[in-house]
Amino acid sequence: MKHVKYIASGEGENYNYSQDHCYIKLSSRDTNGELCIVEDTLKPGFHLKRHHHKVMTEVFYMLVGEMELIFDDETLILKEGDTITVPPNIWHEAKCKDGGKMLTIFKNGEFDIFLEQLSKMTEKEFSDAAFMKSFSEKFDIYEE
Repeated sequence: MKHVKYIASGEGENYNYSQDHCYIKLSSRDTNGELCIVEDTLKPGFHLKRHHHKVMTEVFYMLVGEMELIFDDETLILKEGDTITVPPNIWHEAKCKDGGKMLTIFKNGEFDIFLEQLSKMTEKEFSDAAFMKSFSEKFDIYEE
């Protein structure tokens, strides 16, 4: 099993942010940038700002709780066991009022590397809007 990679529950690279605690379950480094899987523990009040991707497909699979997904023409409530696939060029926003847990799968994206680099940023970098816009777009994340 020399080519098999096992990551146990509660393990993996982890990034504990103010709204979300992420465990990287599959790194894009292991798939030539084709696939990344993140286990997200969404903290109460979680809010993912409206954005879209030009290349990346994002798949949300809700494990615990409920999350509101807001699109231009519809709002959906993702409940435990529900899955939604958001293809490129679809504006979306997410809110999880009470907290929850989900798996997020990124196809053709390096979201794990985005999280890794985000975790090393300074307050000065975070407060520089032009820098953050450029940084996000480098990882195929486009906000209004």
